[in-house]
Amino acid sequence: MKKALFITLSVLIADQVLKIWIKTNMYLGQEFALLGNWFIIHFTENNGMAFGMEFGGDSGKIALSIFRIIAVSLIGFYLFRTAARGAKPGLIIAGSLIFSGALGNILDSMFYGLLFNDSYHQIATFMPENGGYAPFLFGRVVDMLYFPLVSGTFPDWIPFLGGDDFAFFRPVFNIADTAITTGIGMIVVFQKRYFPTEDKAKEDADQSAASNDL
Repeated sequence: MKKALFITLSVLIADQVLKIWIKTNMYLGQEFALLGNWFIIHFTENNGMAFGMEFGGDSGKIALSIFRIIAVSLIGFYLFRTAARGAKPGLIIAGSLIFSGALGNILDSMFYGLLFNDSYHQIATFMPENGGYAPFLFGRVVDMLYFPLVSGTFPDWIPFLGGDDFAFFRPVFNIADTAITTGIGMIVVFQKRYFPTEDKAKEDADQSAASNDL
């Protein structure tokens, strides 16, 4: 339980501190390089899901926000219930990363529109006198991590893409997105370890009982 709380709070605090710093020190589209041209802080915002994906206008925004709140509540309930029952440490870590990442982006959608004015051609103000840029649930998610590891131009002979610029990795994301992706990746890679089959679980229980007898 303590491990789940520690990871959740650590990711959530790091995510929100960086987002608030970006929001109150940069305007939309502003960027600066941290490590050459392959790690850039680039301030952007999105209305939708992770990595800047969109979802169906205002009605889609409300539906997505409600879905996020329900989903993160279920994830949180499952996580802390599983942790209390002594789940494998790796599963607790993965669940904590997913939960904290989802919660971090939900906070943007829920409250950033109320707490800040917009960042178009200006640096946003916290708690502006004239109110925020959007109502409850209509805030935009702050993204800033950009890794254009490889960039260039497609050769002219490639159909449809010839002459177009490309960059890898193009999406701009945040700490919350990173946590969600890492947690899901851990579960995919180690699912057999985290969720053993009935036979494997019985075998582990028998081995544990035999060890206790010794």
